[in-house]
Amino acid sequence: MLSYQHSYHAGNLADVQKHALLAWVIDYLTQKDKPLSYIETHSGRGLYDLGGAEAEKTGEAAQGIARLEAGFPPDHPYLRSLAGVRAMHGARAYPGSPLLAAMGLREGDVMHLAELHPQEHAALAALLAPWGAHVQKRDGFEMALAITPPTPRRGMLLIDPSYEVKADYQTIPKFVGQVARKWNVGIIALWYPILTDGLHEGMLRALMAAHPGALRHEVRFPPARDGHRMVGSGMWMLNAPYGIDGECARLDALFRGLGDA
Repeated sequence: MLSYQHSYHAGNLADVQKHALLAWVIDYLTQKDKPLSYIETHSGRGLYDLGGAEAEKTGEAAQGIARLEAGFPPDHPYLRSLAGVRAMHGARAYPGSPLLAAMGLREGDVMHLAELHPQEHAALAALLAPWGAHVQKRDGFEMALAITPPTPRRGMLLIDPSYEVKADYQTIPKFVGQVARKWNVGIIALWYPILTDGLHEGMLRALMAAHPGALRHEVRFPPARDGHRMVGSGMWMLNAPYGIDGECARLDALFRGLGDA
């Protein structure tokens, strides 16, 4: 359960979809002069080195952010956050979702982050200390249920597990329902991999049956290497902000362009 290391996959095509949508939602929320809460269940270490041995070994960042960055408009909130992270940590630095969110938040906004892996938790706590983030070494599902509805009540929850625990596919719909009942105004975002064995499909059917008005956005792409099972990336979102359909369409066009390269 604690063996997954995102250093091998940071900046890949799935990260591009997930982080572009996350940055867009944070930007949308911060346009209103009211504080917000950002909650994340599976945070990782928050910062990755795309020039490191792990990233170089898989080459996934080279196929991901390095390939698609130029397709975003210069004023996109994703690019603004990337530029800020690189200015602080170097040209090959890449933010995980907690740091990406922090780059878009304001003084007075509140972050609650969970990470169980001891080394990843320590790195995350040190990295996010300047933002005053509440970083817990705790099961993220338990944390989210314990603190929702949060103060401030505006905001979002990102659920981003590695899915190494296969039971997640069965338990997540129930968890989402519990949070939604407690926090009916919160934006609940769930990232999921699209695998060749279709493990996500039952989870999505259950989620859409319970929340038929939710957003479901998926992109497809070639496997990173021979035998790699991930062939796409999905974001499911309850209480999705107005206007996000346009951002999804932008991403659709960007990922379609992969076939033309």
